[in-house]
Amino acid sequence: MSDPTATITTEPAAPVEESAGKSSTLVGDAWRELRRRPLFVVGSLLVIVLLLMAIFPQLFAGWFGNGDPRVCDLSRSTEGPAPGHPFGFDKQGCDVYANVVYGARASISVGVLVTVLTLVLALVLGSLAGFFGRVVDAVVSRFADVFFGFPFLLGALVVLTAFEARSILVVALVLAMFRWPSMTRVMRSSVIQVRDMDYVRASVGLGGSRLWLLRRHVLPNAITPIMVMVTLDIGTVIVVESTLTFLGVGLQAPAISWGLQLSNASTDFAAAPHLLIFPSLFLSLTVLSFIVLGDLIRDALDPRLR
Repeated sequence: MSDPTATITTEPAAPVEESAGKSSTLVGDAWRELRRRPLFVVGSLLVIVLLLMAIFPQLFAGWFGNGDPRVCDLSRSTEGPAPGHPFGFDKQGCDVYANVVYGARASISVGVLVTVLTLVLALVLGSLAGFFGRVVDAVVSRFADVFFGFPFLLGALVVLTAFEARSILVVALVLAMFRWPSMTRVMRSSVIQVRDMDYVRASVGLGGSRLWLLRRHVLPNAITPIMVMVTLDIGTVIVVESTLTFLGVGLQAPAISWGLQLSNASTDFAAAPHLLIFPSLFLSLTVLSFIVLGDLIRDALDPRLR
């Protein structure tokens, strides 16, 4: 017979692993993996610095020289790097460093604006076409096919020649007009994959509203491929804008952009190579940073590549 005075002792419950409290979503796992990659940290810091340079160029331009890209001295035309002017002077005697810093605003603004416009169109049109299908899908797909018939760079070049004044907004709208179909098609395919999953079909069978399902379940799970494209597209659009401006159909003076600096420096490269080298370095560094981030995000979000 058991002793009634005996006490029952129980071992303390095993501590719950810390990882159990963490998010187990795909995005959460990807973020934890990205934080451990030095290349992602370096690329993110570079992108942050470049974005700050585009938003607050006056904070960076004042590090050397007078910090004003429009204050020029013709007596120092095409002069090379000098104390206080590490990038030298352009053909008009303006400080190249200040021009490169202020040029980040126009070039990055076009890249971000075009990407935001294409993202909005892709989320709306791609989601509707993929989720509802039938007539909606046919209309959106055929409309996108019309723009797919024009090469991105060639189509933008032809349309931009019709504008006498080409501001940042005009260039961004024209580039977005030829860029949205590719992102929309990716979004449509991703939505179709999620739409056919069992939990979505079960929610439809239980009487869930289709628009609510699209917003609450389908869209958050289908947006992953677009997150990768957004980062990659910013770098691509910056290159396209610089190319169009170099060809004379992009941004126009008095705007300050890297493409304009490359265009102006092309005829004086032999005598003053610094006019072409420094804007090219900043342009390449910016594009490389966004592309590297896009590749790393793609690898982190795709379990097959881990």
